[in-house]
Amino acid sequence: MTKPHAVIELTNVSLTLESGAGPVNILKDINFAIHAGETVGIVGPSGSGKSSLMSLMTGLEQATTGSVLVDGLAFEGADEDALARHRLSRVGIVMQAFHLIPTMTALENVAVPLELGKVNDAFDRASKELEAVGLAHRMDHYPAQLSGGEQQRVALARAIAPEPSILFGDEPTGNLDGKTGRGVIDLIFDLSKSRGSTLILVTHDPALADRCDRVISMADGRIVDDTGDTQSVSIDTDLLPKAAQS
Repeated sequence: MTKPHAVIELTNVSLTLESGAGPVNILKDINFAIHAGETVGIVGPSGSGKSSLMSLMTGLEQATTGSVLVDGLAFEGADEDALARHRLSRVGIVMQAFHLIPTMTALENVAVPLELGKVNDAFDRASKELEAVGLAHRMDHYPAQLSGGEQQRVALARAIAPEPSILFGDEPTGNLDGKTGRGVIDLIFDLSKSRGSTLILVTHDPALADRCDRVISMADGRIVDDTGDTQSVSIDTDLLPKAAQS
């Protein structure tokens, strides 16, 4: 069977940011490929570089060295306009914070990004996506009139409305109670599967990571394990949190 093509490829990637105390090495020598249709969990302790890695893959940060190729676009040669267009059309992002515009209804929060992406039937598509996440009866409500779970489902509808090839989630249930969070996660998995999207989830939750086809574990800005790597991954146990070494 032919292996699906790689939709994300990171090669010899590092990220260094300036601080008052000098340069800080956030990510170090990152190498992997993620293939179309995979579900991938990215795990690790706080400060391990998980969210920074997602920022590189979504083009919100530029790598200091190395190459980042996402759905055919080489990020190191792209300007901000090209990266923004890429995010609007090819990438969906669901964050821990909902980032809804408080003065817009649920329908408008989903439709306006589509209009910015020059989608002709923006409001029709937004309506269908809100129906898909179970919010047909809440389209005309403002964020303050919605529960946390409903707001996150609006954010999910907004993320999937452009029909992205890749869906990212950065702790998407971090602001939700357990039952509500499980419902949102079920929706994320179901929608990404039904649409053939590649799904990448940054999470602290081992149970959530276990639902993924593949788990990439990080510590101290490095990949210390990758269950989808076809080659043996050398793990430096000194980098792992103590709980993982026991």
